[in-house]
Amino acid sequence: MECEICGKPVPENNPIRAKIEGSVMVVCKECSKLGKIQKAPPKPKFAKQEKTKRPTNTRNRNYSRRDEPSDELIEDFDVAIRKARESKNWSREELGKKINERVSVITRIETGKMTPDNKLTKKFEKALNIKLLEEIDNLDLNQFVSNSSGERTLGNIMKIKRK
Repeated sequence: MECEICGKPVPENNPIRAKIEGSVMVVCKECSKLGKIQKAPPKPKFAKQEKTKRPTNTRNRNYSRRDEPSDELIEDFDVAIRKARESKNWSREELGKKINERVSVITRIETGKMTPDNKLTKKFEKALNIKLLEEIDNLDLNQFVSNSSGERTLGNIMKIKRK
């Protein structure tokens, strides 16, 4: 085991865990002075029960394209909802009654302070007869590899919106 800061060997039977800049790390004795030493986590009292539990390893979990959302909320959903409501000459109270939501929720959504979940978005779409969800294309991320090392980076994939 190595120190996560300097790389020096750390004894495996007694590693030092220190909280440095908000992160808990395994460090050597010299580097432990840079932060606050953390106590070792308590050992479970019922060791037999621990053995019967199946270990869950989230790293090996297989994700598929089906797990990814295929619809995305439009960028100016708040304006679209407000304009559709006003075009029908409905107050926020009337819209709230029609979709069974509180006025405060509708107000927060129309002012952009809250983003509606999929269920609420579908209620708005049905009541106001508007389209708030748009389909997103599944991107082939390999097409964005453009740096010299040949690795994908977030900067290669994202489209940065400039003001």
